[in-house]
Amino acid sequence: MAGSLNAGAAFVPPPNRWLITVSVMAATVMQTLDSTVANVALPHMQGSLAATQDQMGWVLTSYIVAAAIMIPLTGWLASEFGRRKVFLISVLLFTTASALCGVSTSISQIVLFRTLQGIGGAALVPLSQAVMFDINAPKDFGKAMAVWGMGVMVGPILGPALGGWLTQNYSWRWVFYINLPIGILCFLGMLATLPESRNAKSSRFDFFGFISLSVGIAALQLMLDRGQLKDWFSSPEIITETAISILGFYLFLVHMFSSRRPFLDAALFKDRNFATASVFMFMVGMVIFSTLAVLPPMLQNQLQYPVLLTGLVTAPRGMGTMVSMIIVGRMISRFDARIIMVIGLSLITSSLWQMSHFSLLMGYWPVVISGVTQGLGIGLVYVPLSTVAFSTLPGHLRNEGTAFFNLIRNIGASIGISVMMFLLVQNTQRLHAAMAGHITPYNMTNNPALAADHFNLGSTAGLLALNGVITNQSAMIGYLDDFHLMMMITMLSVPCLIFIKRAKPITPDPHSMVLE
Repeated sequence: MAGSLNAGAAFVPPPNRWLITVSVMAATVMQTLDSTVANVALPHMQGSLAATQDQMGWVLTSYIVAAAIMIPLTGWLASEFGRRKVFLISVLLFTTASALCGVSTSISQIVLFRTLQGIGGAALVPLSQAVMFDINAPKDFGKAMAVWGMGVMVGPILGPALGGWLTQNYSWRWVFYINLPIGILCFLGMLATLPESRNAKSSRFDFFGFISLSVGIAALQLMLDRGQLKDWFSSPEIITETAISILGFYLFLVHMFSSRRPFLDAALFKDRNFATASVFMFMVGMVIFSTLAVLPPMLQNQLQYPVLLTGLVTAPRGMGTMVSMIIVGRMISRFDARIIMVIGLSLITSSLWQMSHFSLLMGYWPVVISGVTQGLGIGLVYVPLSTVAFSTLPGHLRNEGTAFFNLIRNIGASIGISVMMFLLVQNTQRLHAAMAGHITPYNMTNNPALAADHFNLGSTAGLLALNGVITNQSAMIGYLDDFHLMMMITMLSVPCLIFIKRAKPITPDPHSMVLE
């Protein structure tokens, strides 16, 4: 027996707690890093695999859809078969699939192996969060979530820079091979130290609930990923996927509140803090991950930054996150979590205001300063929010709770990224048409810049050069509009904090979880 939870008894930490922490956090970093590290390698993969642009989209979509479907299943699997077994199998599957992705020679192979990678990676983040709660005393939940949050947030931030460096200096295959040493060490560390945890009572698997939720999530993810490519609701495919998604979620909700043993326990949403924090996490996920998706393309395409420089100027954002998470781990036991989150949201709002004033003529310091400011704000929001969400949640709901909490964050990120990319394309086209409409041979003569020889409207080269400038300007304004919208969303999320109550952690339920 590594440790035990007893009502009213003092918390007894398991042996080798720090080694357990390192092992599960390595799994978290590996999974979150892989969610973005492959993005910058897609053009190189496309040429190597002789694939079309549409086919390359499935390299990302297959992973996202598989992970989205499997995340809700994580709670039931961990409760039924034991968290240790599920964790070890997930790490083994993820690592093996990474190696297979690296040796793939066709688009069909890599899509298949990315699907397996998504299935294996889905459980890593929610289970690592659940383990961090179980191996730390309630009074240390804030510090535990600070450590866990670093792994969750640093991976996506460093992913593009690392992926670009590996692709440029070695091969796109190394964005997958890099998981092998991490996965092997993570597996061995957990095999030696991770205690088992399981529900004392077995539960019947709710096939209808799982299938309806999986269909809803898969259809939603496909709609979001392919919407821009298919011109959204002008496409029968997107309309069909939307209808299927709505029907799937509707059937799932009706079944969850009417069934005696639903796939997702309705008691989760009776906890006020968890329910409110989930809504808040949805909104925060939209902003945080949308910024990650929008900023690097702007730097590379509009400001002509190379991949490595893009990684260098965006890396301080991750440093700001790590610093704030270290600080907030000590603050959260002394101050109201809601006050800390207000400060964090204010910093995120300030950073987005700075980003909405970016210029094509600026240096890299505005990017660094706004990134550090946003990183500090992310840590001050993410850690208290994760702590508050589970501070009053019973122990027997923790597996399902962490799975749902991460699922709602991913859905928020998917919706946010799709909306921002859609608005970027639409605004760029609209602004391009408006700006081009004001260019005539008459007003060009009064503008020395436009009257230059390389903008000669009588030559094809001049027209192309002028069109390039207008496109660049209109796209930059489109990015600024996205940042402004994200700033407004962040400001509007602040009132959600009034629904979060300050509560003491509950006493663990001795009948709900057994640590062996």
